Amino acid sequence: MSSSDTSKTVLITGATGMTGSAAVRHALARGLAVRAMVHTVDDRSRALADLGAEVVVGDLLDINTVRPAIEDTDAAYFVYPIQPGLIHAAVNFAQAAKETGGNVILHLSQRSANRESASNSCRDTYIAEQVLNWSGVDVIHLRPTMFLEWFLYPYMLPNIRKGKLWIAAGEGACSIVGAEDQGRAIAALLEQPDEHIGTTIPLSGPAELTQREMAAELSKGLGREIVYENPTPDEFAAHVQAIGVHPYATQHIHALMPEYQQGFLGGADNNIEKLTGVRPTSVAEFARSHAHILNGEA
Repeated sequence: MSSSDTSKTVLITGATGMTGSAAVRHALARGLAVRAMVHTVDDRSRALADLGAEVVVGDLLDINTVRPAIEDTDAAYFVYPIQPGLIHAAVNFAQAAKETGGNVILHLSQRSANRESASNSCRDTYIAEQVLNWSGVDVIHLRPTMFLEWFLYPYMLPNIRKGKLWIAAGEGACSIVGAEDQGRAIAALLEQPDEHIGTTIPLSGPAELTQREMAAELSKGLGREIVYENPTPDEFAAHVQAIGVHPYATQHIHALMPEYQQGFLGGADNNIEKLTGVRPTSVAEFARSHAHILNGEA
C-alpha cells in the first residue's frame, strides 16, 4: 500500500501516551485513517482530533468499549502501562479482535519480558504475549528496551538537573530508544504488517551503552558534566517509592535493576532504521533537544 492510500484504518490505543501519540502522528503522515483510543476527552485528545484522527473513548479493561473501537479496522496497536491489569486487557483485546475479524495486532511488549523474572510486570508481559499467541489472531510483538524518556521521569530528572545520573544499573547496558522512534516504527508496521506477522521485533536505539556511557552522552548534549552514580536497588526503589510511583511499577523497577545489571535489557539492532529509513535518536541528540527540561529551564 502506498503512503497516499487511505483505505486502511488502524486503531491506536494509549493514543495520548508516549508511543501512542507518536504513532498517531506518523500513521496520519503515512496517509492511514487513524482511530485513536483514549480514556477521556481532554486537550491531548482534542489535539489528536485536530490532526485528523478519529478519537474514541474506551477502556482496555472493558471489552464492550474495546470491541467498537477495533471494529472495521485493519490493524491495531495494543499498549498498556506498567500497572495492574495487563493480562485482563490482553484477553479483552484478543477477544475483541477475534469477534470483529481481520485485524493484525501490534503489541508493545518489553525487552525484559520473562516468565522467570522477579518483576511482576515482566512476568505479566510475557503471559500477555502468550495470550495473544494462543488467541490465534495475527500478532506482532515489539520488545523495546529502556526509553530515552526515562531521563525525564520524576525520579530521574531532579538528579540530572543536579549533574547526577543516579540509577542502580551497575555496569548493565542497553540500547536506549526514544518513544518518537518507536512511534515511527509502529506506524510503518501498521501500514505494512504482513511480512512480520508471527514475529517478535526488538526495538533499539543507535548504540548499546552502559549508564556511565549514557552520562557522558548526556554531558555532551547538555554541555555540562553529568556523573553516573550507582545506588543499590533498595536505595533506588526507596527513592522511586518516595516520589509516589505506583507500588506495581515500584516493584517492577526494584526487581528489574539486578536483572538489568545481568544483561536482561541488552542487545542491539537496527530494526527501526530498517522499518522507517530513519536512524533512531541518540542520547546526546535527545539531551540537546530536551535541554530546557533537563537543565531546569522549563
